[in-house]
Amino acid sequence: MTTALSVEADPYILPLPEPDSPVVMERWISAGNTHANSVYSDDIWSLGPLTDNPGDSIHKINLRKCPATLRSEVRRVLWVLINGELRPTYIRERGFQNRTRDGVTSMRDNIIQWMKFVRWLDRQGVSQLSDCTTEHWKAYAAKYASGCTRGHALTILRWLSDLWAFDQLSASPCGITRPPWEDEGIDDYLPAETGEAGGENKTEPLDPTVIGPLLTWSIRLVEDFSGDILAAWDERRRMHAQVTAAKTTREGLAALKSYLLPLINSGAPLPATVSRLHGVTLSHHYVAAVTGCSRTQVQTIVARRGLYRLAAQRPGPSPMQVPVTGRIEGRPWREFMDYEETPILVRHLATAAAIVILYLTGMRSQEARSLRSGCCPDPQPNPDGSTPRHLIRSHHYKNVRDSDGHHVSAGEERAVPWVAITPVVNAIRVLERIVPKDELLFSSTHHDIVSQRRHHGALKRATLDRRVENLVSWINQEATAQGLPAQRVPDDPHGNLGLSRLRRTLAWHIARRPGGLVALAIQYGHMRTALDARTSSGYGSRERRGFHGELDVETALAAATTAARLRDATAAGEKISGPAARRAIVGAASIPSFEGALTTPKAAAKFLARDGLVLFDNPDSFLICAFKRDTALCDPDPGATAPNQFACQLGCGNAIRTDSHARAAREHADRLDAKAALVPQPLGDRFRRTAGRFRALADAHDATAQSAEEAIA
Repeated sequence: MTTALSVEADPYILPLPEPDSPVVMERWISAGNTHANSVYSDDIWSLGPLTDNPGDSIHKINLRKCPATLRSEVRRVLWVLINGELRPTYIRERGFQNRTRDGVTSMRDNIIQWMKFVRWLDRQGVSQLSDCTTEHWKAYAAKYASGCTRGHALTILRWLSDLWAFDQLSASPCGITRPPWEDEGIDDYLPAETGEAGGENKTEPLDPTVIGPLLTWSIRLVEDFSGDILAAWDERRRMHAQVTAAKTTREGLAALKSYLLPLINSGAPLPATVSRLHGVTLSHHYVAAVTGCSRTQVQTIVARRGLYRLAAQRPGPSPMQVPVTGRIEGRPWREFMDYEETPILVRHLATAAAIVILYLTGMRSQEARSLRSGCCPDPQPNPDGSTPRHLIRSHHYKNVRDSDGHHVSAGEERAVPWVAITPVVNAIRVLERIVPKDELLFSSTHHDIVSQRRHHGALKRATLDRRVENLVSWINQEATAQGLPAQRVPDDPHGNLGLSRLRRTLAWHIARRPGGLVALAIQYGHMRTALDARTSSGYGSRERRGFHGELDVETALAAATTAARLRDATAAGEKISGPAARRAIVGAASIPSFEGALTTPKAAAKFLARDGLVLFDNPDSFLICAFKRDTALCDPDPGATAPNQFACQLGCGNAIRTDSHARAAREHADRLDAKAALVPQPLGDRFRRTAGRFRALADAHDATAQSAEEAIA
């Protein structure tokens, strides 16, 4: 038995808790955490005191799900898991580095596996944890770890090992035996490696036919319709407050009858809403608001005249006196703003803003959901008069730990802010009009506008995922109603449009065209500056070793398109210049042998392996790169099959230009000269020098350009 002396001598051993001991010890609760703490004798334990991430749910442990015979011992080990720290030797042996305490989500997943295990033990007739034998461990591992991937099986077995490890940290251990894989090695207890990717890299990007209309409608809601929606929301709340304060008067009753009776007698539609109790029924609040009567008076006349049934038969709109300024295809998008539709539109508007922010920044869902009003202030102009880009200050949560290796639930502020392009700034401004100052932009309290209940933190990911699906349904209905069927959002071949897929989609589109004019690349452009293009290209991956198979196909198709365009341009009479002109012509001529074949990773890899013959368009530098590793000045990796086009260098031996590139360079120079006349002199001089360099490139092309036949002669 462990003595008090040994407990005092070993700082990792925890004393036995009392029935009224708090479930979470005070040392683990942050200063700003206000969640209620459970006590040890409770059957349901809240992990709220450990939860500081506003986007996380408050997880609970239901000890009633544990078999009664084992509940007392399991309760003790769970308390140690919540409050204890694994020994450094145990951590180092497993290569966990400095992970002495995991976060709440990992604890919950760990506990779920422990509960499954003890319920299985109960079915085997085990009534004490000390009766769990080596054979029990082996049988359970064979049954439950063999049916999943190797990586997940490894996680499960390590969580089961933690049951034994945390038991050793109690002042009164239950005596559970050491799992056999701790002595024999874990490899033999794991299924064979399948080579499948896991985690975020396994997430499929959204199909291009899906993200196009989804983003278009999201930006349309934010930039074109938000003014009408939020004005209608303000008016609806004013009307609702008026009804709440209204008293029952004779004047109100007279106004109610004057409004309703002509509608009833004429057979006109009645303002309707959908009630959980009555289905389609009269819109009580709206009628009370437009007539100035009390809600009680509306309910009375509805009951007396049978308006529940009548409103269901003749449902009509609830127009508000709010101007409609938004346009779609040059015409007003609504005849009027509707009282009953407004809460739905506000919810869709917030969802659209979330899509814009997530897709055009590349944030993780939990990072976006922790944004607060004021996170993206308007920048002050630079001394030269130019306006800096908007920056978003936010927190990140992945792998955030303190110096002792403890998971930090509150995360930490990103060292490098997110760069916000205009649509993102507009989306943030819309959300700032929905929530109070300094509140979470996706506050559950302010975005659950139907129930108006107070909730913890931000909207949860599952809630936003459902709202994205609801938004898609609304978009498709709206596109049909507006006579724009081509702007419907089609079904995605990979299923529901989860928020995590937005981040993967942004990375995919940037990786899809190396160095091309990807409209959304600005966000990852700032990351490339900090990390280097090859490092950040991992954000476009679906495999453990990078994008590879899928990216190879897309890169090969983009390169093949470049080659085909070069072939067509030279056939039409355009001339070509540059040290790699001959190689480029040969590479373009070899495309027919690959046509129709670039649909598999193997074929794409073969195409890209033709060092010196694969062509990459780089319109930002007004050239095509006939990529050859040995002569490239962009410092490609050994074995690279594509250039680092964000590091394109003048004078590279892989560059070629066509007449089109020369014309584009001159047009860009003209635009720079025009801008130079409108800015302060130092900045204007810099613009003019840059314009001169682009004209020099065009002049050099004109002086040395040859036809395709001359280039290969």
